[in-house]
Amino acid sequence: MTLSLNKLKKPLLLTLTLLSASPLHASDPQELGWMQGFPPAKDKRIMQPQANYFSFPKLRWTVCHIRELLPTQEVSRGLGAPVPLPYSLDDKIDDIVFTPSGSNVTMTWRDALDANYTDGVLIFHHGKVVYERYLGCLAEDKKHAAMSMTKSLTGLLAEILIAEGKLDDTLQVDSIIPELKTSGFGNASVRQVMDMTTSIQYSENYADPNADIWRYSQAASPLPKPDNYQGPDGYFEYLATVKKANQHGIEFGYKTVNTDVLGWIISRISGLEVTDLLAQKIWLKMGAEQDAYMTVDGIGTPFAGGGLSASLRDLGRIGLLMLNHGEINGQRLFASSVVDAITQGGDKAAFAKANYPSLSGGSYRSMWWILHNEHQAYAARGVHGQTIYIDPKANMVIVRLASFPSASNSKIDPTSLPAYHAVAKYLLSSSTLP
Repeated sequence: MTLSLNKLKKPLLLTLTLLSASPLHASDPQELGWMQGFPPAKDKRIMQPQANYFSFPKLRWTVCHIRELLPTQEVSRGLGAPVPLPYSLDDKIDDIVFTPSGSNVTMTWRDALDANYTDGVLIFHHGKVVYERYLGCLAEDKKHAAMSMTKSLTGLLAEILIAEGKLDDTLQVDSIIPELKTSGFGNASVRQVMDMTTSIQYSENYADPNADIWRYSQAASPLPKPDNYQGPDGYFEYLATVKKANQHGIEFGYKTVNTDVLGWIISRISGLEVTDLLAQKIWLKMGAEQDAYMTVDGIGTPFAGGGLSASLRDLGRIGLLMLNHGEINGQRLFASSVVDAITQGGDKAAFAKANYPSLSGGSYRSMWWILHNEHQAYAARGVHGQTIYIDPKANMVIVRLASFPSASNSKIDPTSLPAYHAVAKYLLSSSTLP
Protein backbone atom coordinates (compact mmCIF):
# COMPACT_ATOMS: atom_id res chain seq x y z
CA MET A 1 0.00 0.00 0.00
CA THR A 2 1.43 3.37 -1.04
CA LEU A 3 0.72 6.74 0.51
CA SER A 4 0.55 9.61 -1.95
CA LEU A 5 0.63 13.17 -0.60
CA ASN A 6 -0.85 15.62 -3.07
CA LYS A 7 -0.48 19.35 -2.55
CA LEU A 8 -3.79 20.47 -3.92
CA LYS A 9 -4.06 23.95 -2.42
CA LYS A 10 -3.72 25.51 0.99
CA PRO A 11 -4.44 24.13 3.46
CA LEU A 12 -2.56 20.96 2.55
CA LEU A 13 -4.86 17.98 2.05
CA LEU A 14 -3.58 14.48 2.68
CA THR A 15 -5.08 12.23 0.01
CA LEU A 16 -4.58 8.49 -0.16
CA THR A 17 -4.00 6.39 -3.26
CA LEU A 18 -4.69 2.75 -2.49
CA LEU A 19 -2.62 0.47 -4.68
CA SER A 20 -2.86 -2.88 -2.98
CA ALA A 21 -5.26 -5.73 -3.71
CA SER A 22 -6.83 -5.48 -0.24
CA PRO A 23 -10.61 -5.94 0.22
CA LEU A 24 -10.82 -2.19 0.68
CA HIS A 25 -9.06 -1.55 -2.61
CA ALA A 26 -11.04 -4.27 -4.41
CA SER A 27 -14.31 -2.53 -3.45
CA ASP A 28 -13.18 1.00 -4.33
CA PRO A 29 -15.97 2.58 -6.43
CA GLN A 30 -13.52 4.08 -8.93
CA GLU A 31 -11.67 0.81 -9.34
CA LEU A 32 -14.97 -1.02 -9.87
CA GLY A 33 -16.12 1.61 -12.36
CA TRP A 34 -19.53 2.28 -10.84
CA MET A 35 -21.45 4.87 -12.90
CA GLN A 36 -18.42 5.72 -15.04
CA GLY A 37 -18.60 6.36 -18.78
CA PHE A 38 -21.04 8.08 -21.13
CA PRO A 39 -23.24 6.14 -20.63
CA PRO A 40 -22.02 3.78 -17.89
CA ALA A 41 -21.92 0.12 -18.85
CA LYS A 42 -25.15 -1.66 -17.93
CA ASP A 43 -23.43 -3.81 -15.30
CA LYS A 44 -21.90 -0.70 -13.71
CA ARG A 45 -25.11 1.29 -13.23
CA ILE A 46 -26.56 2.11 -9.83
CA MET A 47 -30.01 3.56 -10.30
CA GLN A 48 -33.68 3.52 -9.34
CA PRO A 49 -35.82 1.49 -9.30
CA GLN A 50 -33.29 -0.89 -7.76
CA ALA A 51 -33.61 -2.36 -4.29
CA ASN A 52 -29.94 -3.14 -3.78
CA TYR A 53 -28.15 0.17 -4.24
CA PHE A 54 -27.23 0.03 -0.54
CA SER A 55 -25.76 -3.46 -0.89
CA PHE A 56 -22.00 -3.86 -0.73
CA PRO A 57 -19.92 -2.92 -2.73
CA LYS A 58 -22.41 -0.59 -4.49
CA LEU A 59 -22.77 1.08 -1.11
CA ARG A 60 -19.29 2.54 -1.50
CA TRP A 61 -20.54 4.69 -4.40
CA THR A 62 -24.05 5.29 -3.11
CA VAL A 63 -23.04 7.02 0.14
CA CYS A 64 -21.70 9.98 -1.87
CA HIS A 65 -24.53 10.09 -4.42
CA ILE A 66 -27.83 9.86 -2.51
CA ARG A 67 -29.23 12.90 -4.30
CA GLU A 68 -28.92 11.08 -7.63
CA LEU A 69 -31.12 8.26 -6.38
CA LEU A 70 -33.75 9.93 -4.19
CA PRO A 71 -35.53 13.31 -4.02
CA THR A 72 -34.14 15.67 -1.40
CA GLN A 73 -34.61 19.01 0.31
CA GLU A 74 -31.79 21.48 0.75
CA VAL A 75 -30.31 22.57 4.07
CA SER A 76 -29.11 25.99 2.97
CA ARG A 77 -25.84 27.58 4.04
CA GLY A 78 -27.05 30.92 2.69
CA LEU A 79 -25.10 33.37 0.56
CA GLY A 80 -22.32 34.45 2.91
CA ALA A 81 -18.71 33.40 2.47
CA PRO A 82 -17.63 30.27 4.37
CA VAL A 83 -15.38 30.75 7.38
CA PRO A 84 -12.12 28.85 6.69
CA LEU A 85 -10.98 26.27 9.20
CA PRO A 86 -7.53 26.79 10.77
CA TYR A 87 -4.99 24.02 10.10
CA SER A 88 -2.01 22.60 11.97
CA LEU A 89 -1.53 19.18 10.38
CA ASP A 90 0.29 16.47 12.31
CA ASP A 91 1.77 13.69 10.17
CA LYS A 92 2.55 11.56 13.23
CA ILE A 93 -1.08 10.62 13.77
CA ASP A 94 -0.93 7.86 11.15
CA ASP A 95 1.58 6.00 13.30
CA ILE A 96 -0.38 6.08 16.57
CA VAL A 97 -0.60 2.51 17.87
CA PHE A 98 -3.51 1.02 19.81
CA THR A 99 -4.87 -2.41 20.71
CA PRO A 100 -8.35 -3.25 19.36
CA SER A 101 -10.92 -4.47 21.88
CA GLY A 102 -10.69 -8.21 22.46
CA SER A 103 -7.34 -8.48 20.70
CA ASN A 104 -3.70 -8.69 21.75
CA VAL A 105 -2.41 -7.55 18.36
CA THR A 106 -1.73 -3.84 17.92
CA MET A 107 -2.88 -1.72 15.00
CA THR A 108 -1.97 1.74 13.76
CA TRP A 109 -4.41 4.58 13.18
CA ARG A 110 -3.67 4.32 9.46
CA ASP A 111 -4.44 0.58 9.48
CA ALA A 112 -7.74 1.28 11.25
CA LEU A 113 -8.86 3.62 8.46
CA ASP A 114 -8.59 0.77 5.97
CA ALA A 115 -10.10 -1.81 8.32
CA ASN A 116 -13.20 0.36 8.70
CA TYR A 117 -13.60 1.26 5.00
CA THR A 118 -13.09 4.94 5.75
CA ASP A 119 -14.19 7.41 3.08
CA GLY A 120 -13.11 10.51 4.94
CA VAL A 121 -11.76 11.51 8.34
CA LEU A 122 -11.16 14.86 10.01
CA ILE A 123 -9.59 15.51 13.41
CA PHE A 124 -9.70 18.80 15.33
CA HIS A 125 -7.52 19.63 18.31
CA HIS A 126 -8.00 22.95 20.11
CA GLY A 127 -10.14 24.08 17.16
CA LYS A 128 -7.52 23.39 14.49
CA VAL A 129 -7.58 20.64 11.86
CA VAL A 130 -4.67 18.34 12.66
CA TYR A 131 -5.63 15.52 10.28
CA GLU A 132 -7.71 15.26 7.10
CA ARG A 133 -8.01 12.47 4.56
CA TYR A 134 -10.35 11.59 1.71
CA LEU A 135 -10.74 8.07 0.30
CA GLY A 136 -13.28 6.01 -1.62
CA CYS A 137 -16.02 8.14 -3.18
CA LEU A 138 -15.42 11.21 -1.01
CA ALA A 139 -13.57 14.44 -1.83
CA GLU A 140 -13.39 17.87 -0.22
CA ASP A 141 -16.14 19.22 -2.50
CA LYS A 142 -18.48 16.22 -2.13
CA LYS A 143 -21.09 15.21 0.41
CA HIS A 144 -21.52 11.89 2.21
CA ALA A 145 -24.53 10.24 3.80
CA ALA A 146 -24.56 10.89 7.54
CA MET A 147 -27.06 8.08 8.11
CA SER A 148 -28.26 8.06 11.74
CA MET A 149 -25.98 10.93 12.74
CA THR A 150 -29.00 12.83 11.40
CA LYS A 151 -30.79 11.74 14.57
CA SER A 152 -28.32 13.63 16.73
CA LEU A 153 -28.98 16.84 14.81
CA THR A 154 -32.73 16.33 15.23
CA GLY A 155 -32.14 15.84 18.96
CA LEU A 156 -29.94 18.92 19.04
CA LEU A 157 -32.67 21.01 17.43
CA ALA A 158 -35.16 19.76 20.04
CA GLU A 159 -32.79 20.72 22.87
CA ILE A 160 -32.35 24.17 21.32
CA LEU A 161 -36.13 24.66 21.27
CA ILE A 162 -36.29 23.51 24.90
CA ALA A 163 -33.58 26.02 25.88
CA GLU A 164 -35.52 28.75 24.05
CA GLY A 165 -38.65 27.92 26.05
CA LYS A 166 -40.57 26.80 22.96
CA LEU A 167 -40.73 23.07 23.71
CA ASP A 168 -41.57 21.34 26.99
CA ASP A 169 -40.06 17.85 27.11
CA THR A 170 -42.44 16.75 29.88
CA LEU A 171 -45.52 17.07 27.65
CA GLN A 172 -47.26 14.03 26.21
CA VAL A 173 -46.71 13.57 22.51
CA ASP A 174 -50.42 13.67 21.68
CA SER A 175 -50.73 17.15 23.22
CA ILE A 176 -48.47 18.40 20.41
CA ILE A 177 -49.35 15.89 17.67
CA PRO A 178 -53.04 14.91 18.11
CA GLU A 179 -52.71 12.67 15.06
CA LEU A 180 -50.64 10.28 17.23
CA LYS A 181 -53.19 10.04 20.07
CA THR A 182 -54.16 6.43 19.35
CA SER A 183 -50.64 5.33 18.40
CA GLY A 184 -48.00 3.84 20.67
CA PHE A 185 -46.41 7.28 20.97
CA GLY A 186 -49.53 9.11 22.13
CA ASN A 187 -49.04 8.89 25.90
CA ALA A 188 -45.24 8.91 25.81
CA SER A 189 -43.47 12.08 26.93
CA VAL A 190 -41.40 14.13 24.53
CA ARG A 191 -38.36 13.24 26.69
CA GLN A 192 -39.06 9.52 26.33
CA VAL A 193 -39.14 9.97 22.56
CA MET A 194 -35.92 12.02 22.66
CA ASP A 195 -34.12 9.35 24.73
CA MET A 196 -35.72 6.39 22.91
CA THR A 197 -37.26 4.88 26.03
CA THR A 198 -40.66 4.50 24.41
CA SER A 199 -42.06 0.96 24.40
CA ILE A 200 -43.50 0.25 20.97
CA GLN A 201 -44.17 -2.72 18.73
CA TYR A 202 -41.50 -2.11 16.13
CA SER A 203 -38.45 -4.09 14.99
CA GLU A 204 -35.40 -2.44 13.42
CA ASN A 205 -33.42 -5.61 12.76
CA TYR A 206 -31.95 -4.95 9.32
CA ALA A 207 -30.98 -8.61 9.01
CA ASP A 208 -34.65 -9.69 9.26
CA PRO A 209 -36.47 -9.27 5.92
CA ASN A 210 -39.79 -9.24 7.80
CA ALA A 211 -38.80 -6.52 10.28
CA ASP A 212 -40.99 -3.43 10.62
CA ILE A 213 -38.17 -1.23 9.30
CA TRP A 214 -38.84 -2.53 5.80
CA ARG A 215 -42.58 -1.72 5.95
CA TYR A 216 -41.60 1.70 7.26
CA SER A 217 -39.21 2.13 4.34
CA GLN A 218 -41.94 1.11 1.91
CA ALA A 219 -44.34 3.65 3.36
CA ALA A 220 -41.70 6.38 3.29
CA SER A 221 -40.42 5.66 -0.21
CA PRO A 222 -40.86 8.65 -2.50
CA LEU A 223 -41.14 6.33 -5.48
CA PRO A 224 -44.59 5.42 -6.83
CA LYS A 225 -46.28 2.71 -4.78
CA PRO A 226 -47.39 -0.55 -6.46
CA ASP A 227 -50.97 -0.49 -7.75
CA ASN A 228 -52.02 -2.99 -5.09
CA TYR A 229 -50.37 -1.13 -2.19
CA GLN A 230 -52.82 -0.48 0.65
CA GLY A 231 -50.49 0.68 3.42
CA PRO A 232 -49.63 4.11 4.85
CA ASP A 233 -48.11 6.75 2.61
CA GLY A 234 -45.24 8.71 4.13
CA TYR A 235 -43.56 8.95 7.52
CA PHE A 236 -46.43 10.60 9.35
CA GLU A 237 -49.11 8.13 8.23
CA TYR A 238 -46.90 5.21 9.21
CA LEU A 239 -46.08 6.64 12.65
CA ALA A 240 -49.79 6.78 13.43
CA THR A 241 -50.00 2.98 12.94
CA VAL A 242 -47.27 2.06 15.44
CA LYS A 243 -48.70 0.32 18.53
CA LYS A 244 -47.59 0.47 22.14
CA ALA A 245 -45.88 -2.59 23.66
CA ASN A 246 -45.35 -2.08 27.39
CA GLN A 247 -44.68 0.77 29.81
CA HIS A 248 -42.71 3.73 28.50
CA GLY A 249 -39.54 4.93 30.21
CA ILE A 250 -38.21 1.57 31.39
CA GLU A 251 -35.90 0.35 28.65
CA PHE A 252 -33.86 1.95 25.88
CA GLY A 253 -34.74 0.71 22.41
CA TYR A 254 -32.96 2.10 19.38
CA LYS A 255 -35.79 2.68 16.89
CA THR A 256 -35.64 5.27 14.13
CA VAL A 257 -39.37 5.96 14.31
CA ASN A 258 -38.73 7.85 17.57
CA THR A 259 -36.61 10.38 15.70
CA ASP A 260 -39.21 10.90 13.03
CA VAL A 261 -41.80 11.52 15.73
CA LEU A 262 -39.37 14.07 17.19
CA GLY A 263 -38.93 15.61 13.75
CA TRP A 264 -42.72 15.97 13.53
CA ILE A 265 -42.80 17.55 16.99
CA ILE A 266 -40.11 20.16 16.29
CA SER A 267 -41.68 21.01 12.96
CA ARG A 268 -45.12 21.44 14.54
CA ILE A 269 -43.62 23.61 17.33
CA SER A 270 -41.42 25.75 15.06
CA GLY A 271 -43.63 25.91 11.99
CA LEU A 272 -40.63 24.85 9.87
CA GLU A 273 -39.54 21.73 8.04
CA VAL A 274 -36.61 20.02 9.78
CA THR A 275 -34.40 21.10 6.86
CA ASP A 276 -35.33 24.77 7.26
CA LEU A 277 -35.02 24.64 11.06
CA LEU A 278 -31.57 23.07 10.76
CA ALA A 279 -30.55 25.79 8.31
CA GLN A 280 -31.98 28.59 10.45
CA LYS A 281 -30.44 27.45 13.74
CA ILE A 282 -27.11 26.10 12.51
CA TRP A 283 -26.17 25.85 8.82
CA LEU A 284 -26.73 29.52 7.99
CA LYS A 285 -24.69 30.63 11.01
CA MET A 286 -21.73 28.28 11.40
CA GLY A 287 -19.66 29.38 8.39
CA ALA A 288 -20.51 26.23 6.41
CA GLU A 289 -18.71 25.57 3.14
CA GLN A 290 -21.55 23.72 1.42
CA ASP A 291 -25.30 23.29 1.55
CA ALA A 292 -26.38 19.97 2.98
CA TYR A 293 -29.50 18.03 1.95
CA MET A 294 -31.98 15.53 3.34
CA THR A 295 -33.99 12.82 1.64
CA VAL A 296 -37.78 13.15 1.76
CA ASP A 297 -40.81 10.89 1.54
CA GLY A 298 -43.50 11.00 -1.14
CA ILE A 299 -45.13 14.14 0.29
CA GLY A 300 -41.86 15.98 0.87
CA THR A 301 -41.32 15.28 4.59
CA PRO A 302 -37.58 15.23 5.44
CA PHE A 303 -36.21 12.00 6.89
CA ALA A 304 -35.30 13.28 10.37
CA GLY A 305 -34.05 9.84 11.39
CA GLY A 306 -31.34 9.36 8.80
CA GLY A 307 -31.66 11.43 5.63
CA LEU A 308 -28.83 13.98 5.91
CA SER A 309 -25.89 14.20 3.52
CA ALA A 310 -23.19 16.79 4.17
CA SER A 311 -19.51 17.53 3.64
CA LEU A 312 -16.83 16.21 5.97
CA ARG A 313 -15.76 19.68 7.07
CA ASP A 314 -19.28 20.90 7.77
CA LEU A 315 -19.95 17.86 9.93
CA GLY A 316 -16.70 18.78 11.66
CA ARG A 317 -18.16 22.21 12.36
CA ILE A 318 -21.08 20.48 14.09
CA GLY A 319 -18.55 18.71 16.29
CA LEU A 320 -16.84 22.00 17.10
CA LEU A 321 -20.18 23.57 18.02
CA MET A 322 -20.83 20.77 20.48
CA LEU A 323 -17.29 20.81 21.90
CA ASN A 324 -17.49 24.59 22.39
CA HIS A 325 -20.99 24.49 23.92
CA GLY A 326 -22.77 26.33 21.11
CA GLU A 327 -20.02 28.72 19.98
CA ILE A 328 -18.14 28.82 16.69
CA ASN A 329 -16.15 31.53 14.94
CA GLY A 330 -16.59 33.74 18.00
CA GLN A 331 -20.39 33.61 17.78
CA ARG A 332 -22.92 31.86 20.00
CA LEU A 333 -25.47 29.85 18.02
CA PHE A 334 -27.29 28.29 20.98
CA ALA A 335 -27.14 28.27 24.76
CA SER A 336 -24.42 26.33 26.57
CA SER A 337 -27.20 24.59 28.52
CA VAL A 338 -28.12 22.71 25.33
CA VAL A 339 -24.87 20.74 25.39
CA ASP A 340 -25.06 20.38 29.18
CA ALA A 341 -28.50 18.78 28.81
CA ILE A 342 -27.15 16.28 26.28
CA THR A 343 -23.86 15.39 27.95
CA GLN A 344 -25.40 14.73 31.35
CA GLY A 345 -26.43 11.47 29.75
CA GLY A 346 -29.57 9.39 29.94
CA ASP A 347 -30.78 6.53 32.11
CA LYS A 348 -27.85 4.08 32.34
CA ALA A 349 -30.02 1.29 33.72
CA ALA A 350 -32.49 1.62 30.83
CA PHE A 351 -29.59 1.67 28.36
CA ALA A 352 -27.95 -1.41 29.87
CA LYS A 353 -31.06 -3.47 29.19
CA ALA A 354 -30.50 -3.03 25.46
CA ASN A 355 -27.13 -4.84 25.71
CA TYR A 356 -24.57 -2.90 23.69
CA PRO A 357 -21.30 -4.63 24.73
CA SER A 358 -19.01 -2.12 22.99
CA LEU A 359 -20.84 0.74 24.75
CA SER A 360 -21.08 -0.85 28.18
CA GLY A 361 -21.59 1.75 30.88
CA GLY A 362 -22.92 4.26 28.37
CA SER A 363 -26.27 5.95 27.94
CA TYR A 364 -28.40 7.71 25.32
CA ARG A 365 -29.69 11.25 25.62
CA SER A 366 -31.41 13.46 23.06
CA MET A 367 -30.36 11.17 20.22
CA TRP A 368 -26.66 11.28 21.23
CA TRP A 369 -24.58 8.33 22.45
CA ILE A 370 -22.88 9.18 25.78
CA LEU A 371 -19.89 6.95 26.52
CA HIS A 372 -19.26 7.97 30.16
CA ASN A 373 -15.59 7.02 29.73
CA GLU A 374 -12.62 8.66 31.45
CA HIS A 375 -12.69 11.53 28.94
CA GLN A 376 -16.50 11.93 29.08
CA ALA A 377 -16.65 11.42 25.32
CA TYR A 378 -19.92 11.33 23.41
CA ALA A 379 -20.88 10.78 19.79
CA ALA A 380 -23.29 10.97 16.92
CA ARG A 381 -23.31 7.59 15.19
CA GLY A 382 -24.71 6.15 11.99
CA VAL A 383 -24.77 2.76 10.28
CA HIS A 384 -21.84 1.65 8.12
CA GLY A 385 -19.39 3.59 10.29
CA GLN A 386 -20.47 7.24 10.47
CA THR A 387 -19.24 9.08 13.56
CA ILE A 388 -18.83 12.51 15.10
CA TYR A 389 -16.78 11.70 18.21
CA ILE A 390 -16.29 14.47 20.76
CA ASP A 391 -13.69 14.22 23.53
CA PRO A 392 -13.92 17.25 25.85
CA LYS A 393 -10.89 16.32 27.96
CA ALA A 394 -8.62 16.15 24.92
CA ASN A 395 -10.34 19.16 23.28
CA MET A 396 -10.75 16.90 20.26
CA VAL A 397 -13.35 16.17 17.59
CA ILE A 398 -13.09 13.28 15.15
CA VAL A 399 -15.44 12.94 12.18
CA ARG A 400 -15.25 9.64 10.34
CA LEU A 401 -17.36 8.85 7.27
CA ALA A 402 -17.30 5.30 5.95
CA SER A 403 -18.90 2.62 3.82
CA PHE A 404 -18.30 -0.47 5.96
CA PRO A 405 -19.90 -3.59 4.42
CA SER A 406 -22.08 -4.30 7.48
CA ALA A 407 -24.60 -1.77 8.80
CA SER A 408 -23.94 -2.63 12.44
CA ASN A 409 -21.40 -0.46 14.25
CA SER A 410 -20.84 -3.29 16.75
CA LYS A 411 -18.53 -4.82 14.15
CA ILE A 412 -16.57 -1.57 13.79
CA ASP A 413 -16.38 -0.42 17.41
CA PRO A 414 -13.58 -2.83 18.45
CA THR A 415 -11.18 -1.05 16.08
CA SER A 416 -12.69 2.44 16.04
CA LEU A 417 -13.41 3.34 19.67
CA PRO A 418 -9.94 2.35 20.95
CA ALA A 419 -8.42 4.20 17.99
CA TYR A 420 -10.28 7.42 18.86
CA HIS A 421 -9.19 7.15 22.49
CA ALA A 422 -5.57 6.54 21.44
CA VAL A 423 -5.59 9.69 19.31
CA ALA A 424 -7.05 11.64 22.22
CA LYS A 425 -4.30 10.45 24.55
CA TYR A 426 -1.66 11.29 21.96
CA LEU A 427 -3.01 14.81 21.49
CA LEU A 428 -3.16 15.34 25.24
CA SER A 429 0.48 14.33 25.60
CA SER A 430 1.81 16.00 22.44
CA SER A 431 4.16 18.90 23.05
CA THR A 432 3.97 20.08 19.44
CA LEU A 433 0.32 21.11 19.57
CA PRO A 434 -1.26 24.00 21.49
